[in-house]
Amino acid sequence: MAVNNQRVVVTGMGMVTPIGLTVKENWRNILAGKSGIGPLTKFDIPDFPVRIAGEVRNFDPANYIDKKEVKKMDPFIQFAMAATEEAINDARLVVDEDNCERVGVIVGSGQGGITVIEQNTLKAYNGQISRISPFFIPSAIINLASGQVAIKYGIRGPSYGVVSACSTGVHAIADGYFTILRGNADIMVVGGTEATLVPVAMAGFANARALSVRNDEPERASRPFDLERDGFVSSEGAGVIILEDLETAKSRNANIYAEIIGIGMSTDAFHITAPDPEGRGPRLCMQNALNNADIQPEDVDYINAHGTSTPLNDRTETQAVKHVFGKHAYNLPMSSTKSMTGHLLGAAGAVEAIYCIKAIEDQVLPPTINYETPDPECDLDYVPNKPRKAKIGLCLSNSFGFGGTNASVIIKRV
Repeated sequence: MAVNNQRVVVTGMGMVTPIGLTVKENWRNILAGKSGIGPLTKFDIPDFPVRIAGEVRNFDPANYIDKKEVKKMDPFIQFAMAATEEAINDARLVVDEDNCERVGVIVGSGQGGITVIEQNTLKAYNGQISRISPFFIPSAIINLASGQVAIKYGIRGPSYGVVSACSTGVHAIADGYFTILRGNADIMVVGGTEATLVPVAMAGFANARALSVRNDEPERASRPFDLERDGFVSSEGAGVIILEDLETAKSRNANIYAEIIGIGMSTDAFHITAPDPEGRGPRLCMQNALNNADIQPEDVDYINAHGTSTPLNDRTETQAVKHVFGKHAYNLPMSSTKSMTGHLLGAAGAVEAIYCIKAIEDQVLPPTINYETPDPECDLDYVPNKPRKAKIGLCLSNSFGFGGTNASVIIKRV
């Protein structure tokens, strides 16, 4: 049963992104200010408007999944399996008959198996019905990221997928956090995963004028808060975190990285893709996170911004931070690691929570690269271009998504 003083901590982390296949590689490249954005190689369509992306490179799913099982999994599931393996190994977590019913998994995605959906749809419309894979449905549906993880590790507690666009990763963390506090599990495997670098998805974003078209300068294309930003860069990958009840973690002598102390959620109720220009949703979301953590705005030392590099989001998020944090906003460093990774959509929140944990661990602020021309409407401290040593006790990480869905998580140094 959950108790009033129950605490939830992080004991393991794993990730796959355009800047690395492990947490260590990712963090090294973040601190080096290295961009993972490059020419789009996954398909070649003449006159396609966007020719850049954040692709995961040198990824071999057979390193994490039995070869005969690989074909049963869309790339979004493959990324989740890889990140989960690293996180579980990092946590030194063994799931067995003694604890399997008290371990759960919530790994979400914004679009799920769109790669296999596109492939099999083309077969259907070309009359190739017999060539549609019998594994198509379980390879495509979003909860199968969690389902495949549960099958591999024998996890018998709660298992499902979260779907909330770009807020998915933080919502998965939130659900895992509250599942432990409710007493429904002692350990939760949580995170987000995404693999949308296919023509239909990228054309949809491009035609919505959401993507950067700085095709000739891919490494400079993602430039959050910069005056010359022109859209986000679509990326792929996964981030997975192991959450545990503090007493459970202590009982098995687990390494504790940080503590989750607050969750905030809200909805803009304004537009299907555009943020509320007054930032009411993000304001409410961050304030709810502060209230849930029972802390004051001045207690927060760093914000990992949603920071997509779109004209509307970056301005709105800046305004919302000013509203919630008041004068402290001008002393509060806030950076966007999407300047290096691009936008991992449903995986972004989990990936960026890991970067917050690494920032706490090393006491260093990750930079916002490509910040060259200040925007008068974005006038806060975005940790421009280079990492910075700092005292970091509390981090807040924001994720905002289409449909006006917002989620924030507050992470504390232990």
